[in-house]
Amino acid sequence: MSEETKFLPYELALQIVGNVIEEEHIHEPNRRILTVYDKQGHELCWYDAEEIIAEAKPDNPKDKDSLKAAAVEVIMRQIPVWAMEDVLKRAEQQVKMEKSKGW
Repeated sequence: MSEETKFLPYELALQIVGNVIEEEHIHEPNRRILTVYDKQGHELCWYDAEEIIAEAKPDNPKDKDSLKAAAVEVIMRQIPVWAMEDVLKRAEQQVKMEKSKGW
């Protein structure tokens, strides 16, 4: 039995997400993905671009910027909790490194 994915609150997602970039899937050349990065540039997670665009409700579907904004809005409401756990682990590792250097 698989657990249902839990998502971060929207307000928290706004604080940690730095960018969403459309990229080509590394194993499937004709598949586009939307990769989510934190404010330090670390990858958090990714989504199938077609699925997100199908969920998005842009103000003007023919306008690329409107479509991107709507897609990002969908993503911000679907950032998994485990992505934040990865951010916290990196922060803890950074603190340990700084302490070991005497900072």
